[in-house]
Amino acid sequence: MTRLSSFFLLFTLLSACQTTAPQPKAEMLIINGNVMTMDTAYRSVDAIAIRAGKILALGTSKALMEYYRGDSTQILDVKGAFVMPGLIEGHGHFLSMGKSLTNLNLLHTRSWEEIVDSVKVRVARAKPGEWIYGRGWHQEKWDKRPIRNYFGYPDHRDLSAVSPDNPVLLSHASGHALFANKKAMELAGINSESPDPVGGAILRFSDGAPIGVFEENAMYPVQKAYQKYLNNKTPAEREQTFRDAVLRASKHCWQWGITSFQDAGTTPEEYQMYQKWKGEVGVRLNVMLLGEPKRLKQALDAGILNAQSNAVSCNAIKAYFDGALGSYGAWMLESYADKPHYFGQNTTPLDTLEALSDLAAQHRLQFCVHAIGDRANRAVLDLIEEKLTAGVLTKDHRWRIEHAQHIDPSDIPRFHTLGVIASMQPVHCTSDAPFVVKRLGHSRAKHGAYPWRSLLDAGAKMAIGTDVPVEEINPFVNIYAAVTRRRLDNGMTLFPEQRMTREEILQGYTIWNAYAAREEKEKGSLTPGKWADIVVFSKDLSKCKENDIPHNKVIYTILGGNIVYERKKI
Repeated sequence: MTRLSSFFLLFTLLSACQTTAPQPKAEMLIINGNVMTMDTAYRSVDAIAIRAGKILALGTSKALMEYYRGDSTQILDVKGAFVMPGLIEGHGHFLSMGKSLTNLNLLHTRSWEEIVDSVKVRVARAKPGEWIYGRGWHQEKWDKRPIRNYFGYPDHRDLSAVSPDNPVLLSHASGHALFANKKAMELAGINSESPDPVGGAILRFSDGAPIGVFEENAMYPVQKAYQKYLNNKTPAEREQTFRDAVLRASKHCWQWGITSFQDAGTTPEEYQMYQKWKGEVGVRLNVMLLGEPKRLKQALDAGILNAQSNAVSCNAIKAYFDGALGSYGAWMLESYADKPHYFGQNTTPLDTLEALSDLAAQHRLQFCVHAIGDRANRAVLDLIEEKLTAGVLTKDHRWRIEHAQHIDPSDIPRFHTLGVIASMQPVHCTSDAPFVVKRLGHSRAKHGAYPWRSLLDAGAKMAIGTDVPVEEINPFVNIYAAVTRRRLDNGMTLFPEQRMTREEILQGYTIWNAYAAREEKEKGSLTPGKWADIVVFSKDLSKCKENDIPHNKVIYTILGGNIVYERKKI
């Protein structure tokens, strides 16, 4: 029987060779690679054939060279380097990242004095009235507290002294608070009489005057004043600023092996600009539309999603439901351990959240909700359960909770039961580690903070990102955080029993992220027919020493079969 089957197979292959056209030759062959395909059907391969921007075949270097090499085939011999699908950033802010590369980057500042000095330098070369914008400061990560501080925050006086005529807006690393100097507050019309808005807080001196820190929805007047300044630029200037940010962001992604990017909050206007300049977007950009229900409905009804492309696409609507832990904005079931009787901020009313969810369901879009606190996570899970029970959602809805950082243990199994994707950023865990227990207390932090292992063991689907520019886009630091939960600077570890495995985090960066954006048929694994988005690393991330992970290097980034980045020295 075996002999008969073999004969029949050989006869079929010979017949096919005589009756079909010759096999197209590859435009590129990647050979001699240590290849991780993320596709269980292709385990033992060391070569990839590429044609027309997609993967043509996988196999051994000898076989592919013999069968797919043509006169014009480009041969890329990676000499045993680690090859895997191009990385997918599962939650970041593309335009903000591009802008942050030229604005004040305060992510690594270690004191308030350092920030004031940085602003002073910018003011010295700024035009009169020009706004100074920066992002990345975090009061819990400074080496020392300011001499004058309010819940660890400084007040505006030092900053106002070095910038009396230039308004200053410094966004918190989380994006859920900002610092403004006196001039910025004047332009925003903020004074001691300004009331706290719903879902926001103005921090004040004892006499009611603002200290310069604005949390959650209280940020809007300052942001509006800054936007008014930007709007005074000519359309050509605004468009050039947009293009510059897109180009910088694209090149920055290439340097880190990122070939796809899920943008967690794009306005309809920004989406239309992306489509206009899609030839400048150097990654496969998948955006989540952000806005008020009425504005999004108008855009969707007008057919904003008709212009989908391989460069820029949209499958989702985004909403913010609470703030961040570092700025006391995460909405908690119990009060903060270091701020008694305070529970955080619900930044979007539940009826507005429900209206957005209905809009997503009507247009068969994913709904991606920013929820960090355990109370916010529970409320979103409750809403999704209601929609499933009512038959509004199909079983494969793939709605997501963005961050899902702090979850009551009783709610962890619900992610799997309800089919909710937990979109998480491992580096947030190690970045926030110094203040997590202080904010939550030991028990809540141990059992519900960044509970990756508990979610995965309960069967939940996950997506992986960095939340850039809240954190750096560096995937190696993010992977290291996932498998160790250990800080690089001082070795502090936060409940390591919740670690992920190497295989899980690499799947997270590829096939899981593709699934989380309904794109697993086009990307996420090295499979014939999918896009030839490939990255080549200096170290084998699946096997190298733990401490070598953060020191990995990108050798090549390949997008659609084209080398877009090549490291000159390793």
